[in-house]
Amino acid sequence: MLNMGGPATVAETHDFLKNLFSDGDLIPLPFQRVLAPLIARRRTPKIEQQYTDIGGGSPILKYTQLQGEGMAKLLDELNPETAPHKAYVAFRYANPLTEVTARQMKADGVKRAVAFTQYPQYSCSTTGSSLNELFRRSKAGEFGSGVHWSVIDRWGTQKDFIEAVGRKVRDALSKFPACTRTDTVILFSAHSLPMSVVNRGDPYVLEVSASVAAVMEWLGHSNPYRLVWQSQVGPSAWMGMQTGEAIKGLARLGKKQVVLVPIAFTSDHIETLYELDLEYAKEAREHGIEVHRAESLNDSPIFIRALANIAAEHLRSCSVGNGNVSVQMGLRCPGCTNATCREQKRWFEGGGR
Repeated sequence: MLNMGGPATVAETHDFLKNLFSDGDLIPLPFQRVLAPLIARRRTPKIEQQYTDIGGGSPILKYTQLQGEGMAKLLDELNPETAPHKAYVAFRYANPLTEVTARQMKADGVKRAVAFTQYPQYSCSTTGSSLNELFRRSKAGEFGSGVHWSVIDRWGTQKDFIEAVGRKVRDALSKFPACTRTDTVILFSAHSLPMSVVNRGDPYVLEVSASVAAVMEWLGHSNPYRLVWQSQVGPSAWMGMQTGEAIKGLARLGKKQVVLVPIAFTSDHIETLYELDLEYAKEAREHGIEVHRAESLNDSPIFIRALANIAAEHLRSCSVGNGNVSVQMGLRCPGCTNATCREQKRWFEGGGR
């Protein structure tokens, strides 16, 4: 189960930020090896305070472990021919890092593995970065030898996932009076990307948009909505408009009710618990808007069943020779110049051999 991860304690914040800013797949920087530690050190006090404000750390590991355990249990029932199943967590920037998980899987003697991204929508800077790191560790022998790999690389329109999100949005809408509920604006918020990544042909914006369209279809297009973007870092151009600016704009338009939906996050972490719940909710109130957030999927039984169904379908597809990766994963971004990305895709297409 591949994800960005987050520091479980405040003390882990600096290492998390250093790992994050050192990743050129996520945040391309000039002189990255020099700048990344400097940026991490400068930002650490501020981010440490944010983690303190949300309870002393990120809960993403707790929820990913719960999701994985529930998924594996259901998979034993749904796909008994590949049982028993075990879920491992491999975070890109926080513990357990990919290298730690690799040692555990090697010690367990794993010979059949599925790299299951926990980002519903694909981006080279998120799923791609995690797969690049897994590829590098595998080529170095850290997972052991003879492991057959396949990849679940995107699932942003899978019906159970869409239902799980739709139910959370509907629950949030129900907090507004029935007489004004249909006037409530639904703001779907996703982690932004640098425009340099978008402009090289990264599919993330398209795939997040597809998820939003599917959720609104599930809701029967009951409300006006927009897709907006959060978590911009640094002075370079990023995908917009930003969530905070959208809230201010809706206030100027006279809108009084908003539901915030974390469409690209499946577990609570700093982007939901701090940015959405504290920063943006405060801005909304200051501008006369009542705001409720659709809860993250976290330990939702519907979502855990979605993960199990996605994995079961993937395993059945692999068993009949339909390939180790999706057709879409085989296509690099038209503007891609990353040699690791090219090699990684070929390696996974061959089952990690």
